[in-house]
Amino acid sequence: MTDTDNDATEPSAEPPSRLARLLFGSGLAALAVRNFTNLEGRIGYADAKGVPKAETLVPVGSGLLLGGSLGISLWKLPRLSAASVAAFFVGVTPVMHDFWAVDEESRGEELTSFLQNVALLGAALAFLARANE
Repeated sequence: MTDTDNDATEPSAEPPSRLARLLFGSGLAALAVRNFTNLEGRIGYADAKGVPKAETLVPVGSGLLLGGSLGISLWKLPRLSAASVAAFFVGVTPVMHDFWAVDEESRGEELTSFLQNVALLGAALAFLARANE
């Protein structure tokens, strides 16, 4: 094995680009702030979707999203931050955007939201992988 082969497998100590962190983190922070500014509405929606203890889980989930998004943006506690964002999307997406269980009129909107969340989960997992390097 040559030195260049070895270099390709060594983990990078460099954080992801500042632009990528800021774009991802600020977008998620805006979503979290929107949740907090309409907390009663978000709790009502979660309650209608059958979320148990929505009055507790909605603010906690929004806090996970806000804390994780700020941590990713600043690259502070990146493993915890990216894991928090991923946990938010894993918990929220199938419950809140259950496109397979809604009427035909709501299906398209729920499918779009589901797919957007899956894409954001993928990005969070990519940041988590980078934080673990």
